[in-house]
Amino acid sequence: MNYDLTDLRLFVAIAEAQNLSRGAGRVHLAPSSASHRMRLLEAGIGTPLLLRQARGVSLTRAGEALLRHARQVFAQLEQMHADLAPYAKGVRGHVTLWANTHATHSFLPDDLAEFLRRYPQVSVTLAEHTSPEIVMAVARGEVEVGVVAERVEGAEVEMLPYRADRLVLITPGTHPLATQTSARLAEVLDYPFVMLHAGSAIHTFTMNAAATLGRHVNVRIQVRSFEAVCRMVGAGVGIGLVPRSAVPQGGLREPPTVVTLDETWAQRDLQVCVRRREDLSGFAADLVRSLAGATG
Repeated sequence: MNYDLTDLRLFVAIAEAQNLSRGAGRVHLAPSSASHRMRLLEAGIGTPLLLRQARGVSLTRAGEALLRHARQVFAQLEQMHADLAPYAKGVRGHVTLWANTHATHSFLPDDLAEFLRRYPQVSVTLAEHTSPEIVMAVARGEVEVGVVAERVEGAEVEMLPYRADRLVLITPGTHPLATQTSARLAEVLDYPFVMLHAGSAIHTFTMNAAATLGRHVNVRIQVRSFEAVCRMVGAGVGIGLVPRSAVPQGGLREPPTVVTLDETWAQRDLQVCVRRREDLSGFAADLVRSLAGATG
């Protein structure tokens, strides 16, 4: 099969645009040249990739398979560039880590600081994503290491214990719930909530938990960090749902009151996610050993 990266970029652009001309424009090729390249690509592979229709194109089963692999190829290329770039700056290693909101704002800052102290020749890129996004990216080989709070059914990945944690309710000190030792989610949904921003893992999780009860969350304000949630709750804006590890032990003028969330799903243990541990690059393996060795 004779094809190059330009052919693959063109194919991905056409598939995402669902239109040959628009796809060609995205990679700065004339439609006639793009059409010719696609014909040669299909001939080289030996099967049609595109179903050409009056208003655009769709993918054949072979096209869907090629799109999946092409995206992995480009993700690996980007990872290669990211891994090589630090060498030009005198850094001898680089690891990309994806983590959910919970891990990013609680345990990882200290644990990564310790890892970087032990490995001064390594740099780390930390990106925040939801747990399902991370698991699927690891399964596709787009990123080597992830930290997640849940599995994805059917994803071929390995999970290693990282940190134990639990979701709790936090309330203002004068709130009616502050005198309770525990509460169920259904009992508190009528109160105004201080929520992490839409798109964060815990926002999605809380909304889904309420929907399972046939209810909605009464969102009064959304903020960008667990610290902001705790400050808003302590100031009396509403109640919140956060990991226990995210509640500051001190330093807040008006600290919130912690109430146990009496739900089986409130236990949200974090896990390190990898595709295959034996296939990890050297510094990624070091990072996984460091995280998996952390105490919960």
